[in-house]
Amino acid sequence: MEVLEKKEQLNQLFDLYQNLLTEKQVKYFELYYHEDYSLQEISEIFDVSRNAVFDQLKKVEEHLFHYEEKLNLLSQQIDRLKLIDKIIETKDLSLLEILRKLDE
Repeated sequence: MEVLEKKEQLNQLFDLYQNLLTEKQVKYFELYYHEDYSLQEISEIFDVSRNAVFDQLKKVEEHLFHYEEKLNLLSQQIDRLKLIDKIIETKDLSLLEILRKLDE
């Protein structure tokens, strides 16, 4: 997985699962991935080691992928959006039933 692709996926997963993370994990993630702070800058803000920040971000990544593996919210969202696009493109309303079944 490319770095940019992975970052985009992590941001999508974060949007879905951030409420399952600790407050500190959320803040580190936001500073690193949204505000583009370096590990060193984050460590100085929170008065912890650079390695502590790295470890927390690694844990967040692991948690996000684990949550997606178990709950599949992102993959279901992607499937729904693809199906909606196909319905719009083809005007095939029979696909609506498939869309409805995705959430059962």
